Amino acid sequence: MTLSPARVPATAGIRRLTATLYGYAFLQDLVLLYPLYALLFADSGLSLWQISSLFALWSITGVVLEVPSGAWADAVSRRVLLWLGPLLSAAGFALWVIAPTYWAFAVGFVLWGISGALCSGALEALVYDELDRLGAADRYARIMGRTRAAGLLGVMAAMAAAGPVFALGGYPAVGAASVAAGLLASLTATRFPDDRGRPGDGEGWAATLRAGLATARRDRSLRGALLLVPAVACVWGALDEYSPLLVRETGVPDGLVPYALLGIWATVTAVSLLAGPAERLGTTGFTWLIAASALALAAGAALRTPTGLALVAVAFAGFQLATVLADVRLQHRIEEGGRATLTSVAGLGTELVTVLVFAAYAAAGDHASHGTVFAVFALPYLVGAVIRALAGKPRT
Repeated sequence: MTLSPARVPATAGIRRLTATLYGYAFLQDLVLLYPLYALLFADSGLSLWQISSLFALWSITGVVLEVPSGAWADAVSRRVLLWLGPLLSAAGFALWVIAPTYWAFAVGFVLWGISGALCSGALEALVYDELDRLGAADRYARIMGRTRAAGLLGVMAAMAAAGPVFALGGYPAVGAASVAAGLLASLTATRFPDDRGRPGDGEGWAATLRAGLATARRDRSLRGALLLVPAVACVWGALDEYSPLLVRETGVPDGLVPYALLGIWATVTAVSLLAGPAERLGTTGFTWLIAASALALAAGAALRTPTGLALVAVAFAGFQLATVLADVRLQHRIEEGGRATLTSVAGLGTELVTVLVFAAYAAAGDHASHGTVFAVFALPYLVGAVIRALAGKPRT
């Protein structure tokens, strides 16, 4: 069988896109500070409230910039934003290890928050629109599942390397490696295609923002998809930031914390590869996925033992898969322009609720163990699953 002349460049374009995408995702998450920064903050004398305030500041930065940056990505070059983002987070990581104080940590989180806002929405929109241009939009779920897996492989590699690097050079060595990964991610972003002809479409970011929000107001199905993303992603994404403290509480020595986290994220990575087949899950299957993940989280966290971490891994894997599926549903429902804007609106919802979760975690953590707080935060997912199940039940 021979490929038509039109098919050859399309296939080559997909290969170039996915190779760049997977490499970018891997390098962006190859941050050796990931499994250790909560410990760095604690070892620098910060209280749980101070640590939670840093996480909240991180999310608030995203809240402020999430939607404007999405509109900016629709109005200018998405590739430029994907190039700039890793540079800012790398600068923040450097600051953390050069001057490990509360205010240095705060500035670093602001830079990381700006980085996340620039890349959020821009990446998904660039990938979906490029696949659509190449006639392969139906591959989005599978490709984004693999992208999440590539990012998680970066997390796992960072966790595996963090222990030995920390043993050799402490936090400065771990920070230097994290900065290097950010620089490489920025370099990789220059290979992304940017074929939409921006700038020059005559619209500024404010006009793009207004158009995107108007589309969401008119389309009820789109509004539902926008709400589903934060409903799935916000709580478990916030809990992830406290997972090193949960692992330490189970009795795992600090030097082995990265390896315990590695086991959790190995499970999450493997399940992310199922995003393509899992796209066939209907509403009922999606609801059961959320409910089962919530039960696993509650049971595993409540055990407060290394064995219970296996159930936490299963829970995080289920929530990660549900997050990918929620994004897929959103992308399929965006039929007009402003894709990055609308994706960023969903990201804004996630960041807003995440700030509340950080505040609630800090308040609860003053009176209960990390395991207990993790278990309590499984309840919103269980309640949400019950509501979805009742809403889909036929009336008699």
